[in-house]
Amino acid sequence: MAPFTLAHLSDPHLPPLPKPRLIELAGKRALGYVNWTRNRHKYQRREVLDALVADMKAQSPDHVAVTGDLVNLALEAEFAPALAWLESVGPPERVTAIPGNHDAYVRATSHRFGETFAPYLAGDDGRIGFPSVRRRGPLALISLSTAVPTLPLMATGTLGPDQLASLEQVLERLAAEDVFRVLLVHHPLKSDARQKRMTDAPALLALLKRHGVELILHGHDHVHSTIWIEGPNGNIPALGVPSASALAHGRYPAAAYNLLTIEKDNAGWRCEQTVRSLGAGFQIGQIKHARLI
Repeated sequence: MAPFTLAHLSDPHLPPLPKPRLIELAGKRALGYVNWTRNRHKYQRREVLDALVADMKAQSPDHVAVTGDLVNLALEAEFAPALAWLESVGPPERVTAIPGNHDAYVRATSHRFGETFAPYLAGDDGRIGFPSVRRRGPLALISLSTAVPTLPLMATGTLGPDQLASLEQVLERLAAEDVFRVLLVHHPLKSDARQKRMTDAPALLALLKRHGVELILHGHDHVHSTIWIEGPNGNIPALGVPSASALAHGRYPAAAYNLLTIEKDNAGWRCEQTVRSLGAGFQIGQIKHARLI
């Protein structure tokens, strides 16, 4: 069997930001809009995102995982362009997307991600909800949502007890199958930043220690990240990636994506990671290659 290639990008924060209506700039959105107009528009660039996606397509991945934050302030006017962009990445059978905190930025439009991107969220059973499971080649892609509206200056995420309980049932079922389990979640499982953490990460870590998966992919922090999570049969790699539309700025690196090559290796699995990133002249090149499993 040929290796299966999974591309992973995150946090496109699709630019440019549509001009909001005055009525939309209340509470948290007002602060977000000021941040965008003063800072974020300088380094969240559509030409960066387009260059990254073009390079990713040239690698001909079998599937693409997008781990959240497709939009910025969850304005009504952001969702249609974000859907058009996602459709340009690929059709729902070749692309899986999950929401991030910016996709549920305020309560008024927190439902819009599920409505707009339903074909990219639905599990193999056709259900829209989390967790969902999509089988692609040897993979079982398990999608979670930590996207909940939060107070101003907060960017936390939460799974909640119902989603955690359902995830445990999903992992128990998948344990009987010969599949490479990939967990997709927006927030990292470990964070030192109180205002950006997953609030119930300890419960998820405990669940994974009991049941395990082979790989975890996340976004949110806009940096390259590899951490190891304790599983029942050894450590599990958890990979983060920079924003897919970002120029390098401050401590944040330039846009990048992960390319994961997965294949059976005797009785187990082999997984190799290649990282491709924006360089000089808007050229995308390889900056890392490593065996994870």
